[in-house]
Amino acid sequence: MGSLFRYQTVFQKRNRRWLLAVVAVASTHLMLQSLLLPYGNALRSLLPDRKASVEEDGSFFPGISSSSKSSVARNPLTVVNASEPTKAFVLVGTAKGSGDLNAGDGHHSTIELNADDKSNNVSSLSGFTDSVESLAMGGQGGNLVPEMGGDIALLQTLVRNESLLSDGSAAIDSPVVTSPSNISFVEDPKLNEMGSVGSSNASESAITASKNELLVISSPGKKKMRCDMPPKSVTTIEQMERIYVRNRASSRSMRPRWSSVRDKELLAARKEIENAPIAVGDQELYASLYRNISMFKRSYELMERILRVYVYKEGQKPVFHQAILKGLYASEGWFMKLMEGNKQFVVKDPRRAHLFYMPFSSRMLEYKVYVRNSHNRTNLREYLKQYTDMISRKYPFFNRTGGSDHFLVACHDWAPYETRHHMERCIKALCNADVTQGFKIGRDVSLPETYVRSARNPLRDLGGKPPSKRHILAFYAGNLHGYFRPILLKHWKDKDPDMKIFGPMPPGVASKMNYIQHMKSSKYCICPKGYEVNSPRVVEAIFYECVPVVISDNFVPPFFEVLDWSAFSVILAEKEIPNLKTILASIPEEKYREMQLRVRKVQQHFLWHAKPVKYDLFYMTLHSIWYNRVFQVKPR
Repeated sequence: MGSLFRYQTVFQKRNRRWLLAVVAVASTHLMLQSLLLPYGNALRSLLPDRKASVEEDGSFFPGISSSSKSSVARNPLTVVNASEPTKAFVLVGTAKGSGDLNAGDGHHSTIELNADDKSNNVSSLSGFTDSVESLAMGGQGGNLVPEMGGDIALLQTLVRNESLLSDGSAAIDSPVVTSPSNISFVEDPKLNEMGSVGSSNASESAITASKNELLVISSPGKKKMRCDMPPKSVTTIEQMERIYVRNRASSRSMRPRWSSVRDKELLAARKEIENAPIAVGDQELYASLYRNISMFKRSYELMERILRVYVYKEGQKPVFHQAILKGLYASEGWFMKLMEGNKQFVVKDPRRAHLFYMPFSSRMLEYKVYVRNSHNRTNLREYLKQYTDMISRKYPFFNRTGGSDHFLVACHDWAPYETRHHMERCIKALCNADVTQGFKIGRDVSLPETYVRSARNPLRDLGGKPPSKRHILAFYAGNLHGYFRPILLKHWKDKDPDMKIFGPMPPGVASKMNYIQHMKSSKYCICPKGYEVNSPRVVEAIFYECVPVVISDNFVPPFFEVLDWSAFSVILAEKEIPNLKTILASIPEEKYREMQLRVRKVQQHFLWHAKPVKYDLFYMTLHSIWYNRVFQVKPR
């Protein structure tokens, strides 16, 4: 009996310990669930095989049905607006199947929000969203709200909790792609307890989401994006000059892993360029257009004689090897077409090459890979990362220099984001040459953005009226992209008869011809920034022999390493817009005529030809890539 009593006592103690353990586990589970789900729904997460359901009170309970093979987002997304009284909210939802995800095979990604649902504006978010940290709900700094332009606050929380999955399937790290029927908007009181900004009387925000789209939040107060606000820092053209000189004096490129005869050839070319004979009486080049005409001329001659380029054959159309020759992004297409068809520079043996060209189209990448209205470009960057990984495995050349002897030519606004990290050391010829978005002066090349209206005849309508017949002081017409153009119109639209400043012109051929005739008849053509720093009007002005007035903070002008832009253009800070007419009217007529002459002389560098012509846009782009590489190469 004593033994039986002792056995019962031990059994009861074990039962109590087991029950205590069960209670502890259940309590812990409920506590964790309460951080993610609205109160009242946490207990239901313990029940197996429950499908996502929308309750009468509007709250959403995420569950997984094993038959549906759905995945629940691990990344609830919270957005608050600091300029209004606010509650904190969390979005959760389900995604049907892996095929609906667009965040790059489960890699961590930055979720980008766009309040007005315009895909053209997504690029403006990259500079901001890339800097937002992923914060764990309830962790340190969980209520951190970074400021965005002083009146926009964004809180992004990426919560990783495997207990959300009830069928054992792997949770996803990427943003959820879902249909409207599978999402719900719920208040998260826990987040308000952690330290909400403002009071609890804010109006509810609306959610817009559809199949193959990321969760997007919009509120009555429109969320401002980077393109809708002035830059936080401004690099003046004088500061760019100093940066260029400093970077030219000390290269930051990677020292090669092993020596190459090609590097020695480039180092020898650098010495010849630095000791170039003084160029006198050149009939093809107008000396005052250049930083140093002697160095430019000698460098160009050496490029023609020495340079060899290997063009990678890898990559599938339409992203690779397919050129677009018409429209806003034509520059990258024309260069691709002419480079791949070139016999002077291109070699079949990569061991003979000084430079390696990665022939992709940033425009076709956006067209083919980007999920429309998803507001997420991670998969575009992942697409290019897989490409560079592939050529790194197949060839030794990328790894030898870390990509510093490889180059790309891309004109889409998103190219700086798409080529970040995995192509960081490469020479980037970019239309979006913004020093605040990673453009490296002295290594990267500012690619002219050309709006080609006719692929068969890219020189159609070339030229303009002589100075004596240009009776309009300044002209601008165009869409009101970004924050700056509305300011331009506010100050000058219908304010002065000498200032022909308009908004969007009506569609149609007659309107286009009217636009062209205004450029041909104006002394100065205003080239303000749009969503990004670059604008096709800079080249259009030169095309129609109008002196360009570039108003775009942090924009590096095309071929900055070669051309002296002060000789043939007016570059103004954005803050000078109220004084625009005073500045232009104060330029003496004699100086204007000299500038307009230089515009006509520099024009040859901004023209595309079906068969490249010496000193044209194809050769100038290739030369700037060559020139920057020559001064960046390091000996082993």
